[in-house]
Amino acid sequence: MFSFSSQPDFCGRRCVWVNGPVIVGAGPSGLAVSACLKEQCIPFVVIERADCIASLWQKRTYDRLKLHLPKKFCQLPKLPFPEEYPEYPSKKQFINYLENYAQKFDIKPQFNECVQSAKYDEACQLWRVVTVSTTGSTRTETEYICQMLVVATGENAEGIVPEIDGLQDFSGEVIHAKDYKSGEKYTGKKVLVVGCGNSGMELSLDLSNHNAKPSMVVRSSVHILPREIMGKSTFDLAMMLMKWLPLWLVDKLLLILTWFILGDTQKMGIKRPSLGPLQLKNQHGKTPVLDIGALEKIRSGEITVVPGIKRFNTNSVELVNGETVEIDSVVLATGYRSNVPYWLQESEFFGKNGFPKTPFPNGWKGKRGLYASGFTRRGLAGASADAVRIAKDIGKVWNEELSQKKKRVHTHRRCISTF
Repeated sequence: MFSFSSQPDFCGRRCVWVNGPVIVGAGPSGLAVSACLKEQCIPFVVIERADCIASLWQKRTYDRLKLHLPKKFCQLPKLPFPEEYPEYPSKKQFINYLENYAQKFDIKPQFNECVQSAKYDEACQLWRVVTVSTTGSTRTETEYICQMLVVATGENAEGIVPEIDGLQDFSGEVIHAKDYKSGEKYTGKKVLVVGCGNSGMELSLDLSNHNAKPSMVVRSSVHILPREIMGKSTFDLAMMLMKWLPLWLVDKLLLILTWFILGDTQKMGIKRPSLGPLQLKNQHGKTPVLDIGALEKIRSGEITVVPGIKRFNTNSVELVNGETVEIDSVVLATGYRSNVPYWLQESEFFGKNGFPKTPFPNGWKGKRGLYASGFTRRGLAGASADAVRIAKDIGKVWNEELSQKKKRVHTHRRCISTF
């Protein structure tokens, strides 16, 4: 699959030549690409900074998390979910599925290696990927040299911590949603949840279920849809309707049905955007919230909706409407971002935001053997579609080069024979 040089180079790092592509990231996106390449018998190396596959799911998600969409939209290529799994698998079930996936396709990442830089060497026409070992006290550098590079670190590599006036002066606990596990330790406490996306809604619900007193900051407009409509997944229904109707009309129908099921969210302090939920997702990548019980808690007053934050004080928060609320803890459900700009030295394909500049569905392939998997803002289904396209393209290149090598060997043999 790959070979180590017998001696370190002049920088004191190991050099590794990889026959096939280097895949950065062993989350669902990286695993999906690996499985598709494995099926074609194409060698590859997967580099992962953590000590396990799918570290985001294993180490940076809350306990009650379940897949937001039905399992048929979340399975990776070549392996469906077990039939006995529920429609919305739990965090533990999804992790088990991913571990079985890696085992089935014999995917063995290089764990505890954090990519420091990846740069295309124009002179050699090769990618140079430099990593640092994240185990032990000794700093070990490795340089992987390859013709193809697959960026599979995903959209949610790093938590976003916004700069809010006075936050550093707040005396209580402040954590990001990625470090939240359960509301158990917050029983009886006043917790401010900053953010009203799927994470913010679910964490507020979890806190309420553990008898905490959550207040959720809703600074901007957001679409909240029921997870199911008439016993059918809202996402599934939308996909079905879009086969026959224009997107704007599907949005209208979804909002009418949502109004009948959930009522007028504006009365709860939650405004809806002017664009419809699907149009907003397509144009700006903003995912609608799928309600699994938080709205009922908001109606009953168990979750309080508050406007934007003006500043934090020692044990309270001042809101933009002039109100001051006493709080014990803060949970920042403020989203995630790509970390690609920190290590990939390339600006033609990837933008400053860490996403491909080319819009969906063509943002999976750059130039010089560069690929991106899992940056579609379309969840696991988007990552799976990327993986299939990437593996097919790499397979085509791989087979063409193999064919050319065979021709050169055959020509060389003929020349020797003639001589």
